[in-house]
Amino acid sequence: MAFCIKASALLLSLSLGAFTLPLPAADFSARVASAPATASPLLHRLEQLAPGATPRALRMAAESLGCADPDAERLALIDFSRPSTEARLWVFDLERHRLLFKELVSHGQGSGNALATSFSNTPDSHQSSLGLFRTLNSYYGRNGYSLRLEGLEPDVNDLAFERAIVIHGADYVSDAFIDRTGRLGRSHGCPAVRSEVAYPLIDSLKNEQYVFAYYPDEEWLASSALQSCEADTRRQLARR
Repeated sequence: MAFCIKASALLLSLSLGAFTLPLPAADFSARVASAPATASPLLHRLEQLAPGATPRALRMAAESLGCADPDAERLALIDFSRPSTEARLWVFDLERHRLLFKELVSHGQGSGNALATSFSNTPDSHQSSLGLFRTLNSYYGRNGYSLRLEGLEPDVNDLAFERAIVIHGADYVSDAFIDRTGRLGRSHGCPAVRSEVAYPLIDSLKNEQYVFAYYPDEEWLASSALQSCEADTRRQLARR
C-alpha cells in the first residue's frame, strides 16, 4: 500500500513538473502575443465614459497618454477610422471622470472625402496627422478662436505647429452641411469643430492638455515610440 502511495506521489510530481518546463521560444512568443493586454485604470475610465468608441482607439490613446503624462487632466480622442458624418471626437475630463463633449470633427482635404484614409506630417499636404498632440495656447486667428497643437511624435506629427494645425470652429462642420453634401467640409489638415462648441471645447483643452488622433495605420502603430514607451521617450517628452 505504501508503495502505491509513493508511486502515485511520484507520478503527480512528474505531471506537475511537465507543466513547468520552459516553453520553446516560438511557443512562448506566440502565447505572449495572443495574451489579452492588461487594462490600465486610464483605459477603464475611457471605456466607461465612451462605451461606443472604437476599443483599439481607446487603448492606443490610453497607452500614449500613459507614456507622455499619466497625470493629465484632459484628453481629446479623434477616431479617424469613422466617417466624418459620425461624431468621432470625444473630450474627457479625467480628473472628474466626465465626458465633456462628443462631437463632429473634420479632416484635411488631402486625407479623403467622407472617410479619411491618408495622413501626413508634410507642410502643404492638406492632410490630417495622427498620434498624440499636446495643446498650447488659444488665440484669435483667421479661423476665429483657435487652439495651437504641438505634435509629440517625430516624423508623424511633430511639424503640426509649423503647419498651423489647430483646433478651430468652422461652418462646414454641421449636420446641415452633411445633409447637403453627404459629408463634412474639409480643412487644410486642422481638426475643425462646430462653431457653436468651439469656445467651450477649446477652453476645456487649452494649455498642456492632450489630443490623440487615431487611425488603424499599422506602420504608424508598430513604430510609435509612445506605444512602447521606453525610458528615453519619457525623458524627451518631459524636456519639451
